[in-house]
Amino acid sequence: MAANKTQKTENSVEEFINSVDHEVKRNDAFEILEIMKQVTGEEPKMWGKAIIGFGDLHYKYASGREGDWFKVGFSPRKAKISLYISGCDVAMHEEMISRFGKHKAGKGCLYINKLADIDKEVLKEMIKNCYDNPNIPC
Repeated sequence: MAANKTQKTENSVEEFINSVDHEVKRNDAFEILEIMKQVTGEEPKMWGKAIIGFGDLHYKYASGREGDWFKVGFSPRKAKISLYISGCDVAMHEEMISRFGKHKAGKGCLYINKLADIDKEVLKEMIKNCYDNPNIPC
């Protein structure tokens, strides 16, 4: 079976965030980094070139495919910040999402423009919930 394309690396999280061009997005990324460190108690690791993950999760699908991923994470992408805090089931966090603030939901993650658009306390709740009850990645 093929391994996941995105693997954990030893690349520097801080160097990656410092390479983000947009100042607000870079500052938000450092703040999200601190929030996730605080909530999870984990040190961040780079996954591939652009994802910052916390915690380790080994998963196995009914098909037999298995792999390793992180429990929660984020990526300060050019268009939006991707928050990998919902696993495959955004619906399981419906109540929290209703209080979250301005975002878009995708398959397995939430997208925000900036931290000022969301409620950081709800973000912390969602991180804790997803870290303690991780879903199999999509």
